[in-house]
Amino acid sequence: MRKMFSPALVLLLVAAVGLTGCATEKWVNEQISAFGQVTNTKIHEVQDAVEVNQKEISDLHAKDAELEKEIAMISETAKDALKRAEKAGKLSKGKFLYEVTLTDNDARFGFDKYALSDEAKAALDGFATKAKGITTNAFIEVQGHTDNIGSENYNLNLGYKRAEQVMRYLNMEQGIPLFRMNVISYGEYKPIDDNSTRDGRANNRRVTLVVLE
Repeated sequence: MRKMFSPALVLLLVAAVGLTGCATEKWVNEQISAFGQVTNTKIHEVQDAVEVNQKEISDLHAKDAELEKEIAMISETAKDALKRAEKAGKLSKGKFLYEVTLTDNDARFGFDKYALSDEAKAALDGFATKAKGITTNAFIEVQGHTDNIGSENYNLNLGYKRAEQVMRYLNMEQGIPLFRMNVISYGEYKPIDDNSTRDGRANNRRVTLVVLE
């Protein structure tokens, strides 16, 4: 004999199933919504991180471009000075700061001369003030140069004497320690002007000071 359910009971069962279904659907929707919010948050975090990385990369490219520009502006002998100082462990940052060349009319070296004129001393006083004002860790390479009159060996020696005179003056008159300086002679090998003219030879008789850090 089959068991019969009353209409009222059937209605209650249908209602219960319907309510359960609604509750389940609501719960699912809530979970989906919460997951979507978490996902959106993660996406925004990733986007922010990507933007930060892109900015850092852009900044690095800008710094590299600036460094390449600075290197391009450095003279060949200044680049050599930087390499020598780095190899000798004289630098704190391995950085080129600036260079000064004594070739102005009042600071030139006379033919076959290495003594410093009063004008050259005044120029060196100004140089020392600037160098000491920028950093206490400055390392200075003093480079001596000559024209091409005379033998190569003689000019190498003359260039060295010019550089040494400058170094001694900076040490004795301006108090720059000797261990913060070095001298080198290029002799006639690095002219900046035409040795076939009088003015050109005068420009080539010079001392260049390369300031590094």
